[in-house]
Amino acid sequence: MNRRHCATAAITLVCALALLTSTGQASAAPVPEPSSSPSAPADPSQRYSNADLEKVREQIETLYRKAGAATDAYNLAEEQTKKQSGEIVKLAKAIVDGQARIAALKDRAGAQAREQYRNGGLPPGAQLALSNDPKLFLDGINKVRQSQQASKSLLTELNQTQQDLETYTQDASANWEKLEANRVKQAKAKKKINAQIKAAEKLESRLEKKERDRLRQLEQDAANRAQTAWLSSGAVKDVSGEASEAGAAAVAFATAQIGKPYVWGAEGPGSYDCSGLTSRAWLAAKRPIPRTSQEQWRLLPRIDIQDMRPGDLIIYHADASHVGMYVGDGAIVHAPRPGRNVTLAGAGSMKILGVVRPDK
Repeated sequence: MNRRHCATAAITLVCALALLTSTGQASAAPVPEPSSSPSAPADPSQRYSNADLEKVREQIETLYRKAGAATDAYNLAEEQTKKQSGEIVKLAKAIVDGQARIAALKDRAGAQAREQYRNGGLPPGAQLALSNDPKLFLDGINKVRQSQQASKSLLTELNQTQQDLETYTQDASANWEKLEANRVKQAKAKKKINAQIKAAEKLESRLEKKERDRLRQLEQDAANRAQTAWLSSGAVKDVSGEASEAGAAAVAFATAQIGKPYVWGAEGPGSYDCSGLTSRAWLAAKRPIPRTSQEQWRLLPRIDIQDMRPGDLIIYHADASHVGMYVGDGAIVHAPRPGRNVTLAGAGSMKILGVVRPDK
């Protein structure tokens, strides 16, 4: 290897080792800027009417929806970056192994050259080939051929190892550049996600306790209306599937988390986001699934609502930005949003995109 290769390999190794001791970084899809917040009443004595609170509820819901979608993209990118980091570490190890292999092959080539030098520039087989003894002559011919074949194999192996090492180095450098770019994107994405959440929290913080209680009631009323309409449509009239063994285990895990707070990006054990809850529940059932609701929707087998059973995952909204676990009787367990805890809710309380089954 020339100096450029060695230097690049050394840089790659340092980068890989740094990855082993750093937290996962990720890129995320661009997040819309937070919507402008409604102004509080000009007169402090004039509080929000129900109509005002309904507008506040809708704006808060929109902000959290945007934050949820961005969070899901962030989580997916973080998962991909962890995998990429692992690949860089593997490549770094391959580079070290390749350098050691080249050193060993060069030692073997040097040993052959030194042996020929000690024998007047001829390998032992060639010397025997010059003998007048026919038997020694034939033996010498065979040894010459073996020596030639060994030298040819040695050179071929050396060239191939050098080519492999060059490829490993190029791949590691390319992956490292992607990770560096992802760090920049991740930092921007996290800032925008936090902006969405803070804007929603700011809206809610303007409310007095009684108004916050009314806001919660408005949220519940909206969910109840959606659930009633869904049930009245007959969507679950024929739903009667029983949970599989793995599905029952996933439901047991998920329902045991009820009361724990929603935290974006969290996977337990003390807090969860929506897909953190569902992915951990199925992991507890010994069925690993994708980390995010968008990937759960994209990669897991889809089923009709009429065929769903406890343990299946219901994906919500057109952008697949939310997920809950069906637990039977038209209900889900889910982690709703920041400021709320893992809870039971009507499966039709949000706009359903579709249903997926992790153990199909």
